[in-house]
Amino acid sequence: MKPIFRGGLPRLSFFLLIIIALGLLISDYRGDSVRPVRSALSVVLTPIQWLVDIPTSIADDISTVLLERAVLIKDNNQLRSSSIVLERKVQQMMVLRAENIRLRELLNASARVDDTVLLTELIGVNPDPFQHQVILNKGSEDGVFIGQPVLDAGGVMGQVVEVSLYTNRTMLVTDGRHALPVEVVRNGMRAIALGNGSHGELDITHIPDNADIRKGDILVTSALGERFPYGYPLAKVVSVLRDPSRKFMIVKAKPLARLNNSRYVLMVGSKPPVLVGVQEPINSVPEEEGQP
Repeated sequence: MKPIFRGGLPRLSFFLLIIIALGLLISDYRGDSVRPVRSALSVVLTPIQWLVDIPTSIADDISTVLLERAVLIKDNNQLRSSSIVLERKVQQMMVLRAENIRLRELLNASARVDDTVLLTELIGVNPDPFQHQVILNKGSEDGVFIGQPVLDAGGVMGQVVEVSLYTNRTMLVTDGRHALPVEVVRNGMRAIALGNGSHGELDITHIPDNADIRKGDILVTSALGERFPYGYPLAKVVSVLRDPSRKFMIVKAKPLARLNNSRYVLMVGSKPPVLVGVQEPINSVPEEEGQP
């Protein structure tokens, strides 16, 4: 490494500068004679100080801007997350509100039903498109029995066809294998409502060509099948077609129950209906003589 001050003139200049600096310090300490010079030098050096401070100020400003931008990005992400959480809560509140309305409708429906009712929840749907069946979360442990009617706030949904300990399988009225005796509220005319495999339609069969049935008539259970109690609303007639080549009219009805939307439903009745004339099976095999 090369020394800053080598021998000769540079070294002499170094010592001379030290002597001048010491002299200025002593004179400034002892009197005010150097103050004008210091003021003049301050005026001259102020722009230089400003120029020297410019990079530092720019760096501080840039750092502040970057820091504020990072803080803003972080706050924005937090606000976005909070907004998503609040939107989810609002959606849940909407679902709960709709569910509350449906439960109120069910309570009103149960008040109109004279029989014992059991509130149950739909937990599954049969994926087979040719079988309109749902699974409910009540079983034999809760007193459910085969043939028990199932309703929602609008009307009859179907009946129980299979029961396990904690669940049951209910066939909807639109299933192609379901048939239900009904009558017209307006005039008491009786008919049969058949499911045709369409979720929004029922076939009303065996209606003579001269029968008094109109579009808009309400159909209710007639209790003739000894399965459904009397007077439960089932469907509304939506079309009546008279064909001269047919002995019976073509009548279509729309179920009043919300078969595709209801989640909570009512199961009507507390015990299976007693069928008249049905007796317990008797063992007809005679015991052999001499056996205990």
